[in-house]
Amino acid sequence: MPIEFDHVITLLRKERGITQKRAAQDLGISQAQLSHYEKGIRECGLEFVVQVANYYNVSCDYLLGRSAERTGQTITVEELPDTTAAGGSVYRGSVLPTMYKKLIENSLDILFDRLERCRDKRVVTAVSSFLMLSVYKVFRHLYQAGPHNVAGMFRVGPARWEAYSDAALHMAEGDTQAALTERESGQPPCELTAFDMTTESLAKEYPRHATSLLNLVKNSEELIRNLEKS
Repeated sequence: MPIEFDHVITLLRKERGITQKRAAQDLGISQAQLSHYEKGIRECGLEFVVQVANYYNVSCDYLLGRSAERTGQTITVEELPDTTAAGGSVYRGSVLPTMYKKLIENSLDILFDRLERCRDKRVVTAVSSFLMLSVYKVFRHLYQAGPHNVAGMFRVGPARWEAYSDAALHMAEGDTQAALTERESGQPPCELTAFDMTTESLAKEYPRHATSLLNLVKNSEELIRNLEKS
C-alpha cells in the first residue's frame, strides 16, 4: 500500500473531527486494526480502500496518493485557471513553465485571500517579504546565468548576496512565526481563524484554485521526501 494511504486516512478522520474509535466502529473494524492502518504498520485490502473512499466521500485515487484532488481528478495545464489578463500561454506553447506558473499563481491567490482576512499587517508584511526574497534569489540566479547580462544591475555584491539573502529569508520566516504566535502591546489580535482550512473546505471555497494549491503541496512534499531518501 502506498505510504500516502496511512497519511490520508488519518487526515480525513481528523478533518471530520471524529475519534479513531468512532471511525473504526463505522467501518466495521477494531480500533487497533484502524490504528495499524493509520500508522502504516499493516496493509489493508482493496475492499477496505473502497469502503473508506465511500465513508469519507473521496476517490480511491485520492486515498492512494495518485491524485491531489478528493474527487480523484487529474489535471492538465489547459484545465488550470489562467490568472493572466490576456489569458492563454505566454510561453510560446511550452507546457511545463505554463503549468508551474499557474500552480504558483493560483496558490498565491488563496494565500493572499487568507492573509487579507487575518487583518494583521505584520503577518502580511513578513509573508510578502519571504516570497519577494525567494523570487529575488531565483531571478538573480537566472540573470547571472545570462552570458551577456550586466553585473551592475544589483546593489548587493556577488560575494555577499547569497548568504545575505538567505539570512533575510530566515529573518522573514522568523517574523512570520512571531507575528502568528506573539501578541505585541497595543497590537490588535490576528484573526487566526482566517487560516482554518481543510482539503474539503478549500475545494468548496476555491473551486477553481484549490486544485493548483493541492497539487503544489503534493509536488513539494514529493521533493522533500526525495531528500529524506537520499
